[in-house]
Amino acid sequence: MPITLIALGVILLLILMIVFKTNGFIALIFVSALVGIAEGMTPLQVMASIQKGIGGTLGSLAMILGFGAMLGKLVSDTGAAQRVAMTLIAAFGKQRVQWALMVTGLIVGLAMFYEIGFVLLLPLVFTVVAASGMSLLYVGVPMVAALSVTHCFLPPHPGPTAIATIFGANTGTTLLYGMIITLPTVIIAGPVFARFLKNFEKEPPEGLYNPKVFAEHEMPGFGISIFAAIIPVILMAVAAVFELTLPKENALRQFFEFVGNPAVALFIAVVIAVFTLGLRNGRKAEEVMEMCSSSISSIAMIIFIIAGGGAFKQVLVDSGVSDYIAAMMKGSSLSPLLMCWTVAAMLRIALGSATVAAITTAGIVAPIIAISHVDPALMVLAVGAGSVIASHVNDPGFWLFKGYFNLTVTETLKTWTVLETLISVLGLAGVLILDTLIH
Repeated sequence: MPITLIALGVILLLILMIVFKTNGFIALIFVSALVGIAEGMTPLQVMASIQKGIGGTLGSLAMILGFGAMLGKLVSDTGAAQRVAMTLIAAFGKQRVQWALMVTGLIVGLAMFYEIGFVLLLPLVFTVVAASGMSLLYVGVPMVAALSVTHCFLPPHPGPTAIATIFGANTGTTLLYGMIITLPTVIIAGPVFARFLKNFEKEPPEGLYNPKVFAEHEMPGFGISIFAAIIPVILMAVAAVFELTLPKENALRQFFEFVGNPAVALFIAVVIAVFTLGLRNGRKAEEVMEMCSSSISSIAMIIFIIAGGGAFKQVLVDSGVSDYIAAMMKGSSLSPLLMCWTVAAMLRIALGSATVAAITTAGIVAPIIAISHVDPALMVLAVGAGSVIASHVNDPGFWLFKGYFNLTVTETLKTWTVLETLISVLGLAGVLILDTLIH
């Protein structure tokens, strides 16, 4: 019976979001309340559970999301992202421009949300296409693939970081595993896949862009630009390595466990970016602080959707459904990793939003961690992989890709949808291989 109620709740969530176009946060809270009451909780218990879920989820994520948005805005609006991209393109040369944009996408994608990175970097893609005479998809797909992969696998990006919080997974370990999966995935889905898209080539759409292009003197140097963007990853990776190799009481390990905490690492990066990308580069303190302030508006709804997912998870725990799921899975032969991926994939196809699919899946499958021997970090990556599969007309990313690459709906299904599915399947394969090697 509890599983039936969850299924009905998810179906209602789909109907609210797909048919009635209900806001994701409102839909999640409403469904959480109905499922809780249906499971036998009183209205007051349900309200307390929802508040606990929101507080518990955002309590550990609010700083990560806020500092991450600020860092992305600083990297974007000071010209640092443009500096990184143009320097890499010049260094790699015309023949390897795909690889330059792929690396740029990975670096920029760590510091900002997919949609922001996409809109920021597409003018550079158009510039390269105009200067080199190469085709648009050939140049652009590797960059798009890199942005999408960071969304699935690499903390401190908010997606995998939020799932890691719900699963209680170590973010440093998740980052290391994610890097291992990211490299082959982004190469196959980026430069390799782009070679098969010659039949879909179009000219860049006219009049779509009036981007801010920074003059040479307006941009910070390449070294500090790239350092500001990736320092959170460096700190988290070092912390994860020391955690695996040094004893718990070691002072060096304890220090890097602190600075490698995602919130602390992002805070350090923001402070460095404020001085090196902003103040040192000739900008006034008021201007730099305005960048930080305005960045929060871009992530407000994502924060609330993540909070709604946390509320749904807590209702499942407090109503006893999580114990029921755990008991049911004890005798199951189905791989928990495959189950995570499948649930996330089904929700992604139905809902469109990768974030909602991932957070909802995390709430449903979290009880499995306690009764299985699977590394929670791999569970995070399995959910992340499933949450991007088969993007189609109910996903805003689908229309973003269609518009900026000047494609028809059919052409977008044959390019973008296949690209996202390829990333999802390759990610699942990487997770299963890692699980075999670890155990």
